[in-house]
Amino acid sequence: MTQTSATVPQKRSAEDLTSTAMEQQIAKQPALVNGKTTNGHTNGHANGTNGTNGHANGTATALPGLDASKLTITRADPTARAVPDEATACSGLETICTDHMITATWKASEGWSAPELKPYGPLTLMPTASVLHYATECFEGLKAYRGYDGRLRLFRPDRNAARMLMSTLRISLPGFDPRELERLILALMAVDGPKWLPRSRPGSYLYLRPAVIGTQPQLGVQAPKEALLFITASFMPRMDAPPGGMRLHTNPEDMIRAWVGGFGYAKVGANYGPSLLATNEARERGFGQILWLYGPEGYCTEAGASNFFVVWRTKEGALQLVTAPLDDKLILDGVTRRSVVELARDRLKDELEVVERKYTIDEVLEAHREGRLIEAFAAGTAFFICPVSQIRHRDHDIHIPMVKGESGQYTAKLKGWMSDIMYGNEQHPWGVVVDEEQ
Repeated sequence: MTQTSATVPQKRSAEDLTSTAMEQQIAKQPALVNGKTTNGHTNGHANGTNGTNGHANGTATALPGLDASKLTITRADPTARAVPDEATACSGLETICTDHMITATWKASEGWSAPELKPYGPLTLMPTASVLHYATECFEGLKAYRGYDGRLRLFRPDRNAARMLMSTLRISLPGFDPRELERLILALMAVDGPKWLPRSRPGSYLYLRPAVIGTQPQLGVQAPKEALLFITASFMPRMDAPPGGMRLHTNPEDMIRAWVGGFGYAKVGANYGPSLLATNEARERGFGQILWLYGPEGYCTEAGASNFFVVWRTKEGALQLVTAPLDDKLILDGVTRRSVVELARDRLKDELEVVERKYTIDEVLEAHREGRLIEAFAAGTAFFICPVSQIRHRDHDIHIPMVKGESGQYTAKLKGWMSDIMYGNEQHPWGVVVDEEQ
């Protein structure tokens, strides 16, 4: 019996199985390949198959894709819950969410269900659900901002949606058209934004958390055949201006957060839980976050769960803004990181050079000893742009200058530019306006 080409096993080295699988899945997602769409849809193919909504490990099918136009709405009682002030909302042990959430289910045999906007509440999972045993989950984090012009905005939500698609494929969860996810996020804010981010509170924000989890109730190490997408909106404390700046402690020599060939570039929970042991120890010593180093060289990668930047002068006197590269897939392609790099290259090109390269903690120590280290900051959705004032590495302390004890000069510039876009002081394509219900 002759095998068809579709069933003949391909000879590939054991070392490239993961990268090969990812390449095949990404090739089916035009939104990840080049940011463009095919015939107006990223999930359409000439042969009628549905590439973005088939299973990440299976053959593409013509099952229904994620479709925001099919959203059904069940409204909560608008008088049941009052909106707390920011300080009260962030003072307890539970995250305070808005009135509604969005959910959509997926089954390998049925595709995506019609998404639902419904009252916020518990999810129902079986104890044998895949996510509870095999970490089949990924998530995103972005914010909705009430502008000083009264309008409600999201900041570059297309980047979060595209990254979430990449994360779902990396963790063997179902794909989707990222534009549909973006539309669902906008729909949630259109309903809950007017009440929970009222125009009387300009300069405030809500934290948005889309997530996809494997829900198939079957034990066994396998790609789940059932999944759940949900989106919530909540309060989050402001963390971008700790008194005296962020203080970092480098990771212990026997612990790393991510590694080349792993999944540090995907936003999956497995990147975070194992890092908490070292983070808690650092906090007991008076430091806020871990500066994660990699390899015997001690390459600087990330500050906690944020990207990390330094501003220094080279030995030749050139001023540089330096951050770790993305090409080895060791760190997250942060939306804030990407925006900092793009803004700096555009608006600071006459003052400094933006450099994405590997650099070591020894280089930072040397720059500090020689008086060439100008400033440092962490960048991410939660911490926004947060000035770093100190790094403890083994027996060495690096104290980093901060203008007026608050921030470095370039940290403040970049933070100000991005804040202006987020809150409507500057009209910019990155600030996506929400069409709110009246």
